Amino acid sequence: MHVFDPLPRSIRVLGTALLAAALLLGSGAPAPIPAVLAASPAGTVKLVTVATGLSSPVLATAPKDDSGRLFIVEKTGAIRIVKGGTLLPIPFLDISRAVSGGSEQGLLGLAFHPNYAVNRKFYVDYTDTSGNTVIREYRALAAAPDRADGSSGRTILRIKQPYANHNGGMVAFGPDGYLYIGMGDGGSGGDPGNRAQSVSVLLGKLLRIDINGTTATKAYRVPATNPYVGKAGLDEIWQRGLRNPWRFSFDRVTGALWIGDVGQNRYEEINRVTKSATGPGRGLNWGWRRMEGFHCYNPGLGCTPASYRAPLLEYAHNSGRCSVTGGYVYRGSAVASLKGWYIFGDYCSGEVLTVAAGSASRPAPVTLFGAGSGRLVSGFGEDQAGELYVCDLRGTVYRIASA
Repeated sequence: MHVFDPLPRSIRVLGTALLAAALLLGSGAPAPIPAVLAASPAGTVKLVTVATGLSSPVLATAPKDDSGRLFIVEKTGAIRIVKGGTLLPIPFLDISRAVSGGSEQGLLGLAFHPNYAVNRKFYVDYTDTSGNTVIREYRALAAAPDRADGSSGRTILRIKQPYANHNGGMVAFGPDGYLYIGMGDGGSGGDPGNRAQSVSVLLGKLLRIDINGTTATKAYRVPATNPYVGKAGLDEIWQRGLRNPWRFSFDRVTGALWIGDVGQNRYEEINRVTKSATGPGRGLNWGWRRMEGFHCYNPGLGCTPASYRAPLLEYAHNSGRCSVTGGYVYRGSAVASLKGWYIFGDYCSGEVLTVAAGSASRPAPVTLFGAGSGRLVSGFGEDQAGELYVCDLRGTVYRIASA
């Protein structure tokens, strides 16, 4: 993909070194999306280094605890803290011995419980030493809040992976309080098992679970409003037809869901769906492996675009682009020109791009930071105040600031 998607065949000419580095929504009235902004933020922002010397950073995030801390996920298995502008030397959590180390494997996601300030719970998504996806809960130490209690680990969900690539990896709490989990199609190329369309497997899906309870057989509950509850299909499924939703996010103002879904050989896509009474995009099918962006992926399989939810935008594999990294809608206060713009990037070209959150279909992205920097845009991040961060797999995390 990029940080977690094997590079498509058309990009392999970039060399095996880059390949090894690569990892890489209902009923009810929708919440309004702000009108398209007129002024472009291009040229009004800069990148400020927040932390460097990291081991393959892929995500930056923060709990709602008013501590001002930024937590950085290292693909190699540790979570680091930036506190008071300083990268703390001792990891918050280190599970490096439990994670697999393939190019698209490792510690991939982190989400803090909405009530973290009280219960100290957080959730990680990683591939274990057998290559399978694990969602695991931990707690921070009450007496030492900059350290997690390693002995508090509790496995919530384990999903078997048939191949080493397309693991997804993002976990995030939605505005409804449920935990959403992004799952890739299980790997290889072209989804040979058609897993993304099958409702009998959890691969190629966006999942939605309630971690505030258990059942006799599961360490979580399934919300009654999930689309396959009471019908054929696995109850945890919220959406299907995704190839590798490496990064997704929720707009903290509108509740809209944004997904950066990594493409195969030709097109990358950004998906957007508004919040509804039952959550954003209940039961949607994004079309993979029948669709890649707005196009039929393999006409021989049969393809009816109108049967699937179309992305907001796509972009082609040219100018060094090969793998989308989804980001966030900027809702901070430090960069006035970015308010209401969705920020995303491309792993291979190193570009950071943006579109107005209220854009109509197929908007043309605006370039914030161009190619040629050597950046490997492996992830983005949002802190409690809504400020945004860019992760470079080579070892640095930047904050987006006013120029």
